[in-house]
Amino acid sequence: MKVAVMTDSNSGITQQEAKELGIVVVPMPFMIEGEEYFEDINLTQEQFYKLIEGEANVCTSQPSVGSVSDAWDKLLEEYDQIVYIPMSSGLSMSCNTAKNLAATNYAGKVFVVDNHRISITQKRSVIDALELVKKGYTGEQISDILHKNMANSTIYILVDTLKYLCKGGRCSKGVYMLGSLLKIKPILQIHGEKLDTFKKTRTLENAKRIMIDQIKKDIEKDLIFDGRTDNIHIDVAYTKSDEEALKFAEEIKEEFAYLGGKLDVLVNPLSLSVSCHIGPGALAIGATKYTLED
Repeated sequence: MKVAVMTDSNSGITQQEAKELGIVVVPMPFMIEGEEYFEDINLTQEQFYKLIEGEANVCTSQPSVGSVSDAWDKLLEEYDQIVYIPMSSGLSMSCNTAKNLAATNYAGKVFVVDNHRISITQKRSVIDALELVKKGYTGEQISDILHKNMANSTIYILVDTLKYLCKGGRCSKGVYMLGSLLKIKPILQIHGEKLDTFKKTRTLENAKRIMIDQIKKDIEKDLIFDGRTDNIHIDVAYTKSDEEALKFAEEIKEEFAYLGGKLDVLVNPLSLSVSCHIGPGALAIGATKYTLED
């Protein structure tokens, strides 16, 4: 049985990388000043940040039913089954739309994975799915395994400015003005399907310390399996510039050396559908447990 793997651009996987991995990435659509754009198709990261920093009106959307079904139909000409790993249903309606479509028209052929992932943790699910395909698992088995491991990830995101949270209605104008005056930088947490405020700080260095310490606590509390410390991925994401992200990755390798082995830290840009709500200058760290087979 031939099984294809598909995801959306919220995973941070570019169209070029998708070709190299042998997967399909559905681009997330945007409405910018009344015109429709698609991430990494006719909208680059550089163009996007230039637009939002220029106060352009940006609205996110979900892929159309037709674009998703067309991608599935094309894949099913070559493959028997598809494992589709979209953004968490807790952060977008696109996952539930895909699940309804699969149940109605693609039963037994398309398996939509709602394992509450986004960005670097979503990308790790894609990589795990590809490994399971190589081992001969069916689409249904891969979907079941990924669902059983849905709780085994966590992300913390440092937001450099409250401006874009305010524009998106996620904080009031008063909070934005006060926070800007006090130079407050919120740290957000994504665990499971929720995005919540975790802590507030004023400096980048303090924020990195807070995030690293909390990831260590999460690993000890939730992600260690049978006493092992070599089964954890630690990854970094960022918005606009990768300069601080690359430095952060090197610091992480030193901080988490106790996990054993050579820590392979992925450094990826956050997807634009996330970036438009938090703006440039954000920095994130995520921990994901290796997917456990049955």
